[in-house]
Amino acid sequence: MTDCHDEELDAEINQASLEYHEQPQPGKIAIHVTKPNHTQRDLSLAYTPGVAEPVRKIHEDSESAYRYTAKGNLVAVITDGSAVLGLGNVGPLASKPVMEGKGVLFKHFADIDVFDIEVNAKRPQEFIETVMRIAPTFGGINLEDIAAPHCFEIEQALIEQLDIPVFHDDQHGTAIIAAAGLINALELQGKTLEDAKVTILGAGAAGIAIVRLLTSMGAHRNNIFVVDRKGIIHTQRKDLNPFKWGVAADTEQRTLEDAMAGCDIFIGVSGPNLVNREMLASMAPKPIVFALSNPVPEIRPKVVASIRDDVIMATGRSDYPNQVNNVLGFPFIFRGALDVRASRINEDMQIAAVNALKDLTHEQVPQDVLDAYDLPDLTFGPDYIIPKPLDPRLRSRVSAAVARAAVESGVARAPYPDHYQ
Repeated sequence: MTDCHDEELDAEINQASLEYHEQPQPGKIAIHVTKPNHTQRDLSLAYTPGVAEPVRKIHEDSESAYRYTAKGNLVAVITDGSAVLGLGNVGPLASKPVMEGKGVLFKHFADIDVFDIEVNAKRPQEFIETVMRIAPTFGGINLEDIAAPHCFEIEQALIEQLDIPVFHDDQHGTAIIAAAGLINALELQGKTLEDAKVTILGAGAAGIAIVRLLTSMGAHRNNIFVVDRKGIIHTQRKDLNPFKWGVAADTEQRTLEDAMAGCDIFIGVSGPNLVNREMLASMAPKPIVFALSNPVPEIRPKVVASIRDDVIMATGRSDYPNQVNNVLGFPFIFRGALDVRASRINEDMQIAAVNALKDLTHEQVPQDVLDAYDLPDLTFGPDYIIPKPLDPRLRSRVSAAVARAAVESGVARAPYPDHYQ
């Protein structure tokens, strides 16, 4: 009965989504004009002959583009369509609804304009060259839905060659939100990141980024075990690319079951129902389980609750507490980076975002947030370790923290904005 009910709900939402995307006009984003264009004089300023003067200014000083064009508030959301949501390699054109959706989130949450760009590139170098050629248009580049390991090569090359922020959200966005929730969960469980044994299931973009960020924040590399389809990634394996080799453990353990036994933290960024009851039961007392596969987590909260009552859990779903949702991060991270014209989004800025999210969860939740989620109350605790996406404080808190970190770490080219004070 439940399966039939779920299928009916899926069919209903699928049809509603098609109508949403088609009516009253196709797609979800459009361009609007920001200057008056009602008179002959307006048109002469917008185009010829008046437009020649800002052209001359920019030719003399490229930084003038931030004064006279939309560059400073314009982000490119770029993909090759090779790893789209849970659908896999659907190609660039089929990925366009997702990229438009990302544009909606940028605009709605942080008032950042977006051009979505879907690139037909079979090799990483082709993709890199395409982005390099169009980069002058933008104030930042958000890479999206690019399969590992190519995503690592692409992001690193673009960071090194461009002087604007380049951010692969599937890597760093997921890592930042997960880390914020994890630090809070550790506090509640009376544990520390430095001492915790961590198992990460999934060695794609998100999994490897989580290892890197947690290590930078104090986790001991010898306490982290990353598991892929073949088991624990260890130093004796001969099939590792450079990125997996970077997270390989020197261990005799080989299986997910081995990694789960006695571990304090499980983070899943892999696939549905891959963790069983026995694995959960074998974890250390007061464990933390982040089962982030979407829409079906690695283990369901109801299953967890039926086995033990000392678990703090998060998922990627909005219908359970503690949703690890990237929209808590990327709009505000880019907002802060753009506001100080940062040349990159560095590790200091990422950790600043983690701490801002972590700290916000400890504050009293405004009534409008409670109303938005139809909740009578919401306080820091096992069911509230990550802020809610509709919390209006996210824009000021996270953006300000990121902007300040950019200034303090020397990658900002504009001062810390007065409106953040």
